[in-house]
Amino acid sequence: MLNKKILNFVVIILLSFITFGWTFFIFHIPFDLNLVLSVIVLRILASIFIFKDYSLSWSKSTQKTFLLKSIVYIVPFILYAPYYHGEFRLSFLSSELFIYLFSINFLMYAYHYYINRSTSIKTKQVVIYGAGKAGLKLEEEFKNSEYKVEYFCDDDKIIQNRSIDAIKILSPDRLKAKLSDKKYDLLVIAMPSASPEDISNAYDKLSDNFNEIKILPSFEDILKNKDFKAQLKDISVEDLLARHPKDLDKTAIKEFIKDKVVLVTGAGGSIGSEIVRQCKIYEAKQIIALDHSEYNLYAIEQEIANDILVPVMQSVVNISDIEKTFSSYKPDIVIHAAAYKHVPLVEANISEAIVNNIIGTKNIIDISVKYEVQKVVLVSTDKAVRPTNVMGTTKRICELYAQNKNSNNTIISAVRFGNVLGSSGSIIPKFKSLIEQGKNLTVTHPDITRYFMLIPEACELVLQSGALGQGGEIFILDMGEEVKIVDLANKMIELSGRDDIKIEFCGLRPGEKLYEELLIDDSDGSTKYESITVAAATKYDIEQLENDINELINCKDKIKQLQKIVPEFDHKLNK
Repeated sequence: MLNKKILNFVVIILLSFITFGWTFFIFHIPFDLNLVLSVIVLRILASIFIFKDYSLSWSKSTQKTFLLKSIVYIVPFILYAPYYHGEFRLSFLSSELFIYLFSINFLMYAYHYYINRSTSIKTKQVVIYGAGKAGLKLEEEFKNSEYKVEYFCDDDKIIQNRSIDAIKILSPDRLKAKLSDKKYDLLVIAMPSASPEDISNAYDKLSDNFNEIKILPSFEDILKNKDFKAQLKDISVEDLLARHPKDLDKTAIKEFIKDKVVLVTGAGGSIGSEIVRQCKIYEAKQIIALDHSEYNLYAIEQEIANDILVPVMQSVVNISDIEKTFSSYKPDIVIHAAAYKHVPLVEANISEAIVNNIIGTKNIIDISVKYEVQKVVLVSTDKAVRPTNVMGTTKRICELYAQNKNSNNTIISAVRFGNVLGSSGSIIPKFKSLIEQGKNLTVTHPDITRYFMLIPEACELVLQSGALGQGGEIFILDMGEEVKIVDLANKMIELSGRDDIKIEFCGLRPGEKLYEELLIDDSDGSTKYESITVAAATKYDIEQLENDINELINCKDKIKQLQKIVPEFDHKLNK
């Protein structure tokens, strides 16, 4: 292949000189063989050894180096200038340069056209939203498919009304006007770095004009697989609701986790398993994955499949087993994510939830202090703020214990946030399941709202908050704007493409409230990160709190005792 390309260039060069030799003959210009040979040699040497033309891909040819080459080739003419008339020098230069450029351009573009010509019959129409590098790559991939790229669409006014490969670049408004009542087969949103707001705006504006909408994933995912078309995925509600915090400090997280022994409770759950993944990414020395569920522990062990992971099947309620684990592995950091979290189930199993959530947390904190763990991070919930259910109240008591425990050399903090998208038993997987079954979606109330965040984003911010902790803080993650559940349901039905699914309202469940809060008294403090604030501390005598917890375990009227410890607890049965 190398010899073939070198031969091609030599032939082009010789043909060029033969042609401009006729020019000399026609115009009766003196022909100097020395000059001709010197230029031939210079051009061959420059093409092969300076510009390495033989290594270029002709199918992706450009004109980037033509100007530079021309300057190099002019050198011999300047050297010969004192010996020839201006007419000869100008004619020689202009004719040789023109014919060479014409020859090489013609062959390169002809070859480019031949190699990249489409042999597929175009039966479908596609519009690419995003005329950047990802969009250009997609357009190239579509050339040999059944899809014809009708337009590019882009928000950048600088490139609007231009074209790529004779395909016009339109603004979203102009594209909408062009399509009018037409409906194309596919819209591809090719903006890997776009915000959820950008994706949502594109979807809202153009969804009526396309049978199908797909989205290109992030650049990190793209780099894992160079086949762009294979990576196109259906646009999902997660794409529309994801937040992507801008002040995520991966350096701080790495310094917090790297080369540390990290114990994660609830390691098989939605939050705990992602914490385990993140600890692996940020190079923990060892990860102690503690969970009482055999299946969940097995699943995360098989996924991680690394010697740094130690699976421990224990319950946080059993303090003697927990102490053996701490004694054996001596963790530097503890992330406590184990808890019963489903509000209706906790309402039906109050005693079990109190023991698991409160006693489990107390055990983890007490043992951490005893074994001088460097930092303990409690994963809490927005349901702990002015709780209306038992689950939220138990988590509020856990916060109080974390804030007021005499921790000696152990730094204890809590992180409070709302719902995470796609966690086990949460609303989005439930809606997806109902849609797949063709059943109507049930929403408890037309006005109910919730905060949402992606699981990886929430877990990274949990670790970032842990890095910030100095002791006694309750960190609050910025969850963005509240989302009406009925709007979420409508959006998921719309994304499914089904028109046979309706929304049914079933009434608020026991312990459920219309909206969640992240602050008790609006007296939060700031940190160096906009995505993380700090709630004001609540003082509670630790001996009194321990006595109140013991009484809660042994008393019959659990609700009354919960209200004693957390006066703002307003139990709503919603009957």
